Amino acid sequence: MPRIHFHQQLVELKDKMLAMAALAQQAVESSVDAFLQRDKALCKFVKQNEAAINTSQRELDEMAYELLAKEQPMAIDLRFILAVIKINGDLERIGDQAMGVARRTKELVKLGDVPLPVDFEAMGEHASLMIRTAIQALLDGDAQLADSVRDMDDEIDHMNRRAHDELLKLVQAKPEFTQQALKGILVAKNLERIADHASNIATDVIFWVRGADVRHQLSIAMD
Repeated sequence: MPRIHFHQQLVELKDKMLAMAALAQQAVESSVDAFLQRDKALCKFVKQNEAAINTSQRELDEMAYELLAKEQPMAIDLRFILAVIKINGDLERIGDQAMGVARRTKELVKLGDVPLPVDFEAMGEHASLMIRTAIQALLDGDAQLADSVRDMDDEIDHMNRRAHDELLKLVQAKPEFTQQALKGILVAKNLERIADHASNIATDVIFWVRGADVRHQLSIAMD
């Protein structure tokens, strides 16, 4: 009976994390929409959503640490709880990055609208896809799907570099738009960081399922 209760608690922990993931996903999509539409009302929604994410993070951490202390889980259950704690942190930071996009949006509204030569919509969609795929990998316990998220990270890195280059060209061609271009560079970086956190989530799913720490796999391969 105690083990049945423990596994019910694990299911509840997973459900709480999926709910937090939905909040983080919503924060990203709303912040990108706010930026594309220069919508201050959406920026306010992102801020409210961040407060909900922060509350969820505290509740999830408390539940996970309580399970570790009381149940002393072994093997795959222990890895799952440790993965939840790390994923929880990445979801909270995704909310922070979405808030960064919202802040840049409000600053751009004050500066005046200027067309920026970057496909921010595509960047936002790619980052959102990475989050959705990472969470689906968690839901299914699918390490192979998690591997695909890590592979997707290269594309958004390329998008960010291209955005940086194009916006610097804008500054050189039209110095009067420097402030707007710099805000655009920061937004592109926010989206790239969101994708990094999605990749971190995928890494933690791999750790849970395979018991393998692949965080430094690429750097080791390059040495």
